[in-house]
Amino acid sequence: MTRRYTAPDGVEWGVEVELPGSSNAMVVFRHPDASSARRDRYNWYISRAPEARSVTSRLSPKRVLEEIDDVSLGRLFSRSMPVSRPAIEPNLALGLGSTASGHSRGIGRVDH
Repeated sequence: MTRRYTAPDGVEWGVEVELPGSSNAMVVFRHPDASSARRDRYNWYISRAPEARSVTSRLSPKRVLEEIDDVSLGRLFSRSMPVSRPAIEPNLALGLGSTASGHSRGIGRVDH
């Protein structure tokens, strides 16, 4: 299920819910230029419903989209983050982040 959101700058985003858990779900804002996912954004929806206390339950993406009102959707968008980011170093593009970040010249090298 998809919903539409018009940003303050007039861009109309597609809204989807992915990765539903027992108490949260990822709200993904799909940019209308579908040629690249680099412009897509996301934020986390946190459910306060009683079902959120059950670790065996799963939120329904359809229900999450129905529960989010326009004001909440605007708030989620205004605090959303890019789905991907440009790599600062070549190894970051390969997923070598965290403690490897900033140490790419030493990765895979053995000092004698």
